[in-house]
Amino acid sequence: MNVGFVGVGRMGANMARRLRDQKFNVTAVYDANRKVATDLAGELGCAAAQDLSQVTAESDVIFTVVTDDDAMRKIFSGSGDNLLKNAREKLFINCATISPQVHVEVAELAQKAGAESLEACMASSITQAREGKLYLMCGGTERAFRGAEPILTELAASVRFIGKAGEAAKVKALVNMVMNINTAGLAEGLGLGAALGLDLKMLREVFAQTGANSRVLETDGEDMQNRDHSCFFSAAHAAKDSGIAYELARQLGLELPLARATKEQYERMIAEDLGELDKSGIAELTFKGRHKSRGGGSDRV
Repeated sequence: MNVGFVGVGRMGANMARRLRDQKFNVTAVYDANRKVATDLAGELGCAAAQDLSQVTAESDVIFTVVTDDDAMRKIFSGSGDNLLKNAREKLFINCATISPQVHVEVAELAQKAGAESLEACMASSITQAREGKLYLMCGGTERAFRGAEPILTELAASVRFIGKAGEAAKVKALVNMVMNINTAGLAEGLGLGAALGLDLKMLREVFAQTGANSRVLETDGEDMQNRDHSCFFSAAHAAKDSGIAYELARQLGLELPLARATKEQYERMIAEDLGELDKSGIAELTFKGRHKSRGGGSDRV
């Protein structure tokens, strides 16, 4: 099975490495950042495609891991060059966290081109991508899912079929919305604890044994305390993903004050040049004396 990748940042590159290790033939990689693509191609011994259509031509299965709705639309329907040129009988596995409606649009475009499309939304991070321990939520046709399943099981510890196109993207939006709310809440709890003069190691241990426990406490609590915000999932992505969920709620006439407040906090991070920190960097806004607004300068990590 020949496999191509479009979007080889932290997640896409580690997925490609994992499949190479599992003896899949990674034939071509493409990224808007040409150097990123050429460096990975040199490592994997494959082509650094200059055109999207080249990835399609050289692959049976094409993974896409792009940033947002606009990027997704561009790679599948951009004028001139796009992935659906001569795409008959190809399988596209789309892993980006984007709006459910865009996944539906891509599925319809792929069908018209005689191809299959499956959303495979990831609820995992860089380490899990490299180790083949992703948690994948899939949406599309049963046929596309069955076709993708053999390769997905090499990337994931768990693969779950949610339903038709767009459905897995809805679930992923809610996963990230709740995760981001938990992250913001933890940052506020630890920030207040620090301001009260409490021992934060002790506080984290108490949180872990009580109703304040969460997966985010395990992954981000110590980093918040130590100001270690090495990026696994950026604040900019957190803002985008909370925005997707909040827009779904708005369309349904639901008011979600916690989701809105969290989205606004992550948007503030972007506005104050903190968007490329890990999501744990939201603690920089809540710990007293750590970060000042743009007008007064900033105490950067």
